[in-house]
Amino acid sequence: MRLIMCLLAVFLSLALPVRADALSAQDEADFRAVIADQIAAFEADDSARAYSHAAPIIRELFPDPERFMGMVKQGYQPVYRAKSYSFGKAGFSASGRPIQRVTIVGPDGLTYEAIYTMERQPDGSWEITGCALVRSPDISA
Repeated sequence: MRLIMCLLAVFLSLALPVRADALSAQDEADFRAVIADQIAAFEADDSARAYSHAAPIIRELFPDPERFMGMVKQGYQPVYRAKSYSFGKAGFSASGRPIQRVTIVGPDGLTYEAIYTMERQPDGSWEITGCALVRSPDISA
C-alpha cells in the first residue's frame, strides 16, 4: 500500500503543471548536492538525513523517517544501495516540473535511470518530490 501511495505521489508531482523557468547552474548544482546527500544517507542508513531531503508532499505520505526509509528499502533498492551513480541532464518534465536524471548501478549490478522531480521551497532550497526508477536496457556491441 505504501508503495502505491508513493507511486501516486510521484505521478501527481509529474502531472502538476508548474511554470518552467530556465534552470540556473546553481539550481543544477543544488539538485546534485541534495540527491548525492540523500544517496549517501541511504548508504549510511541515516533515515533522518535522507528524510530531510523529502519535499512536503512526500512527508505527508510518510510522516516519519522510519516509514520513509521502509518505503525506499521496499521499492527503491537500486537507490537505497547504489553501487555507483552519475548525474545526467537536469531540465523539465513534459508538465514543466524541474527534474534531474541520474544513472544508477544497483546492488544487482543492473543499470537504472532515476528521474528525480524537484521542488523549490519557500526558503529557496530544493527538495525531492519523487523519483521514477526505470531499468535501463542492456546494450551490447
